[in-house]
Amino acid sequence: MNRERHYGNRSNWLRAAVLGANDGILSTASIVIGVAAASATKDPILLSGLAGLVAGALSMAAGEYVSVSSQSDLEEADLKREEKELTETPQAELQELAHIYESRGLDNVLALQVAKQLTAHNALEAHARDELGITDMTKANPLQAALSSGASFVFGGALPVIVAFLAPVDQMEIYQYLTALLFLILLGFLSGKVGGSSKRKAVLRIVLGGTIAMGITAGIGYLFGVGMI
Repeated sequence: MNRERHYGNRSNWLRAAVLGANDGILSTASIVIGVAAASATKDPILLSGLAGLVAGALSMAAGEYVSVSSQSDLEEADLKREEKELTETPQAELQELAHIYESRGLDNVLALQVAKQLTAHNALEAHARDELGITDMTKANPLQAALSSGASFVFGGALPVIVAFLAPVDQMEIYQYLTALLFLILLGFLSGKVGGSSKRKAVLRIVLGGTIAMGITAGIGYLFGVGMI
């Protein structure tokens, strides 16, 4: 039997990976551009790019781990509370589940039958899914999110560093700006393909956000008298 392909189970790690790669490209390219604007030699540019890459990856992974851990703690607390309520007031919880199914279009008799059968099968799982919105696909995974975010930041940030190594110093800002846009286009295309969404929308969204971010960074540089491109 052929099974339909769904993409919901990729949402957690895909979000973290796209965020990490996007941040890696933009932040590392911005650092390299800023230092290149004030430096006539390549060594400070490469050193700053590598330092930004390492610090950014560690910061991204740690931040993602803390953030998703907080979400996971909230989910665990909700599940423990629900488990307690199922033990203390099982009939009230059964009626609550039946009302949820009624609100989704079932008549009251069928809704109660469904609630009874699902409760007999696995009451906590039924309430977690239909009352709390927690499933195996959506449940927070801090370690997975941290690894996806950190690794993707390294991948994204490594690209501007490679460009910094290869590009001439006197045209570094232009090379960084143009290649960063190219990398963002590729990232948007890949995220749309892996996520099963519109590739055009994904590309436009990520390129627009990146262009605005680099434009603001360039504006700040000009305010302080440092030309970026």
